[in-house]
Amino acid sequence: MKLGAIANALTVLIGGAIGLFVNRGIAPRFHERIMQGIGLCVLMIGISGALEESDTIIVILSMVTGIIIGEAFDFDGMIINLANKVDQKVNPNNEGVSVAQGFVSAFLLFCIGSMVIVGSLESGLQGDNATLYTKSLMDGISSLLLASSLGAGVLLSSIPILIIEGGLIIFASFLEPVLSTYTINHMIVVGSILLIGLAMNLLKLTEFQILNFTPAIFMPILFGLFLS
Repeated sequence: MKLGAIANALTVLIGGAIGLFVNRGIAPRFHERIMQGIGLCVLMIGISGALEESDTIIVILSMVTGIIIGEAFDFDGMIINLANKVDQKVNPNNEGVSVAQGFVSAFLLFCIGSMVIVGSLESGLQGDNATLYTKSLMDGISSLLLASSLGAGVLLSSIPILIIEGGLIIFASFLEPVLSTYTINHMIVVGSILLIGLAMNLLKLTEFQILNFTPAIFMPILFGLFLS
C-alpha cells in the first residue's frame, strides 16, 4: 500500500502541532532568528536544485508562461483570500502571525521541489516510498520550526501535500510517458528557482507572489514535448 503521501501529511500535522505548543515559550527574537535560519536553508536547497543540468530556453519559457497563467488566474490572491477567511474565524482579534502567511510559506516549502515529484513517481510506479518517507521526516522537523514562528497556517499545508503527492501517485502510470528524466530535471530546476524566491521572501528581502509563479513548474511537460 502506497502510504508515502499520507505519512508526509501526518508528519506535517504532528510537527506543526508540536510547534504550536512550543511556540508559547519562545521569545519573539528567537522566532525571527528561526525564520532567518529556515530562509537560508531554503535558499541553499533552491540554489542546489537550480544548478542541475538544463536547457535555459525551456526554463525561461516555462517561467514566463507559468507566470502569465498564474497572474491571469491570480492564484496568490485566491489562496490568500481563502486563508484570510479562515484566519478571521480562528483569529478574530488579528493576534500574532496570520494563517495565510503560515500556509503559503509551508505550502511552497513542502509542495515544491524534487522530492515531491521524484518521490511520488517512485511510489506510484514502483511502490517504493523511501523518498517520500525521508521527505516526511524532513518536513516534520521543518513544520515544527515553521509553526513555532508562523502559527496554525502551517498545519493547513498538509491538505495540498496529500492532494499533490497523492494525485501524482495515483496518476503516475498515466504521467510516465510525458515525464521523462529530461522533463523531470527541468521541473526540478524551475521548482528550485521558486524556492529561491520563497527564501528571499522568508528573509524579508522581497515580496514575490510566488503562488502566481507555481504553474511554471508544469510547463516543462509542454515545452519538453516540442523542444527536447
